[in-house]
Amino acid sequence: MTQAPTPTADTVRRLVRSLLEESTGRNTGQAGGPEVRPVGEGHEHTWWVGAHQVLRLAPDRDASARRRRELRLRDLVRPHVPVTVPVSIAHGDWAPGLAYTLDTVVPGGTADEHDVSAVGEADLAGLLGGLRAVPVRQAEALGVPRTAPRSLDALRRMAVRAAERLAAADEFDASRLHLTPPGAAQLAAQHGTAVLTHHGLTCEHVVVSADGRVRGVLDWTEAALGDPAEDIAGLAVAVGSPAAVRAATLAGYGPRPCLRGLWLARCDTVLRLAGHLEGRATGSLPLLRSRLRRAWEPILLERVTEFKDDDTAP
Repeated sequence: MTQAPTPTADTVRRLVRSLLEESTGRNTGQAGGPEVRPVGEGHEHTWWVGAHQVLRLAPDRDASARRRRELRLRDLVRPHVPVTVPVSIAHGDWAPGLAYTLDTVVPGGTADEHDVSAVGEADLAGLLGGLRAVPVRQAEALGVPRTAPRSLDALRRMAVRAAERLAAADEFDASRLHLTPPGAAQLAAQHGTAVLTHHGLTCEHVVVSADGRVRGVLDWTEAALGDPAEDIAGLAVAVGSPAAVRAATLAGYGPRPCLRGLWLARCDTVLRLAGHLEGRATGSLPLLRSRLRRAWEPILLERVTEFKDDDTAP
């Protein structure tokens, strides 16, 4: 397999100049075009273009396929949700078989930078409710894949071992992971509840303004038809468990998927922090600790420990 080229500032400048010349019909010259710069260290495939656009370069053919599908999916999702879904103003290939999209920037910061307000929680409720309203058959027709629900009990077992290692490093109180096998069984995903999920509601993908409103959601390349608790889990890590559960409840989700999402998030954050401390995962240690703290914020709903046999509320 031919190794994909690594994009450089010159690569990006040439592509941006060609797009400008195509749109204006004028030759901008070798020095023409807006300033370009990578969005951050380790993000050589994503570049700011001036102050109002972002260029996303797919690193391989699989990512290219997801990027092309994302263009159509965003158009399908946009009418259903109250937050901004980025708009692509140009797309094509930046190298043979490798896609790019030039998108408008959604103004605001990340969920790591700004807390979500009560009105922002309503924005998130609208997002979750809107995703549930997207017709599954239309998403399937675009090629959005189906994903099987994760086993919460298998995740719990791995997290218990990771929590013990974190406790030995004085990073976490392992007794807090009190989810039992019967409890995990009660929180298994219910049959027939698959919906369109963003499946990547991380802090950097949730755009929050200084006033706490959720202004947009970025990067729809990992979207899938599956367990709605995965998006609740993502929000628990991004904005905190209480805010995530309140938003999911406002969106019409019952206790089971809310608690399932909570425990998915809690187990995930324990595993990620343990992986980092053991040298098996990269990332910012302060951010991983902060995200674990958010996922483990207590909520009143945890007092619900039993469900009726016919409790199939979404």
